[in-house]
Amino acid sequence: MIRFRLPFLVVALVLLAGCGFHLRSKIALPSDLGPVRVVAASKSYSVLVTSLSRGLQAAGVVLAAPIGEESAVAANTRVATLRIVSERWGDLPIAVDQFGRAQEFSLRYAVVFAFKRADGTDLVPQQVVELSRDYVSQPNNATGTTTEREVLADELRREMAASILRRIDGVVRSGPANAAP
Repeated sequence: MIRFRLPFLVVALVLLAGCGFHLRSKIALPSDLGPVRVVAASKSYSVLVTSLSRGLQAAGVVLAAPIGEESAVAANTRVATLRIVSERWGDLPIAVDQFGRAQEFSLRYAVVFAFKRADGTDLVPQQVVELSRDYVSQPNNATGTTTEREVLADELRREMAASILRRIDGVVRSGPANAAP
């Protein structure tokens, strides 16, 4: 039995290496970026801002606290800003029953963001990321529908943070020629 496992494992590793598979590395950020502040358009608490802040910290970025809060970064230090311009949620009915009641919905989440350096130049120009997930909601049996929608919303928030960080990574890795619009 062991004689068959080892050759199979070797063949699997060779095939994985040959197909170009590799683990995702940390996101690339300019070495001269300095501290970064993540801010949202709404003044209330944002789960997305928290997720983005954690992702940037994992990439080795020093975070500056939001304006008005104490920070390890000096108050007079200029900081780069990842600004969440807007967050929009929407439910779009995509299927109806014979009585015209919506049975299936598409949960949509759109975020507009921009990333500026401390000197005010664009690192990542303003852009939109939109994600969606479909879910079923029986009109005559709504048990669990709200919970399912909340689970999907949490999943979309996590995916949105990852998507924004990948966009930043893509722009930085593509070089300064492609960073400006």
